[in-house]
Amino acid sequence: METITDKDIAKVKALKKMKRNALGLLGIAVLLFLIAIYFKIPMLQAFSEAAMVGGIADWFAVVALFRHPMGIPIWHTAIIPTKKNEIGENLGNFVSEEFLDREKLEIKLDEFNFATKASDWLSHEENANKIANSVTVSVIPGILRTIKDEDVKRFIQVQFKEKMEGINFGNWIAVALEPLQKGNLKNQMLTNLLEVMSDELTNNKDLIRQKVKASTPFLSFGLADKSITEGVFNGLQDFLNEAKKPESAVRLKIDEYIFNFLEKVKNSEEMRIKINDMILNFVGKKEVQDYINGIWDEIKLSITNDINKGNDSSIKNNIADLIQTFGNGIKEDAVMIGKINGFIKNDLLSMLLNNKKVIGDLISSTVKSWDGKEVSEKLELEIGKDLQYIRINGTLVGGFIGLVIYGVEQLYHFVF
Repeated sequence: METITDKDIAKVKALKKMKRNALGLLGIAVLLFLIAIYFKIPMLQAFSEAAMVGGIADWFAVVALFRHPMGIPIWHTAIIPTKKNEIGENLGNFVSEEFLDREKLEIKLDEFNFATKASDWLSHEENANKIANSVTVSVIPGILRTIKDEDVKRFIQVQFKEKMEGINFGNWIAVALEPLQKGNLKNQMLTNLLEVMSDELTNNKDLIRQKVKASTPFLSFGLADKSITEGVFNGLQDFLNEAKKPESAVRLKIDEYIFNFLEKVKNSEEMRIKINDMILNFVGKKEVQDYINGIWDEIKLSITNDINKGNDSSIKNNIADLIQTFGNGIKEDAVMIGKINGFIKNDLLSMLLNNKKVIGDLISSTVKSWDGKEVSEKLELEIGKDLQYIRINGTLVGGFIGLVIYGVEQLYHFVF
């Protein structure tokens, strides 16, 4: 069911008003005819008779286009609904033969210079903002409403899983860790790590004390807590301080452990497979999957919140800037203007002309698919107001022709 717009309502009112005007003028002609008969005024009678004939004849002609006059199926009336198929076929042929002519179109395209006019239009800030507003108000929200969240999340999950499974993390890690076996990079990184651990140990001394207290027997009444805490803290701190020394036994042991690990990663396929499986198992955890699912929600929410800002929308302003920059860029590039106009004139025009029969058939089939009564009503709504002037003119012109005929008749009797 089609929505009736305010514009359609205005057209209906205007059509009804013009019909009343035409009918009112015909009514005046009838009234003048009755006055002429009653008061025996020959000139007025001739005018009113001809006016009535002209008005009624043109009323019949106008109505016959759209429907049977007074519902009577008179031959060759209701032309539009009954001849709809023929009209559609003729319209399709007319458009394809008369409008889709290469020479005519090439002349018009050369005169129009599409690329220059389009670039000028796009380079204006107001026009760029109009397009950007349309995109952010209608296009983007429409796309977001159309897309199903479940489908997007499923797509992201599948793509993420396939990409992760396609990566050999074991090999990547082996390649990435190989530089650690050379130079001072490994020693520097290890020293930095030990420094961080030492600082964190100092910062968390109270936490160590609480853990020790929670683990000591109740009957000690907390007497051993402090000494145990100090012992644990000092022992860990001494270990870290010793490990910081490049030549210490602890440091050498750590270096040996790192070296063996790197060698296994580098040379053992089994180790690389274990690393790969460990990472993929981590990716498959529910927490990670929930995070992946939330990516689309965050993106969608960010887009929605931004376009709801109206003129302050970053997306809208970026689109407008992009359009304006594009327009300015084309306007200043004669080569690009030539290419665009050449494309329209040659490639696009050739494609259009090669399919002009298809276009004509499309117009014809589209018109044929319309309901005859509905087509008639729509056309009457569009042009019916202007056609009422035919009735008005028919009434007036008919009346004046009646006067002319009356005058000729009187002149004839006078002369002869």
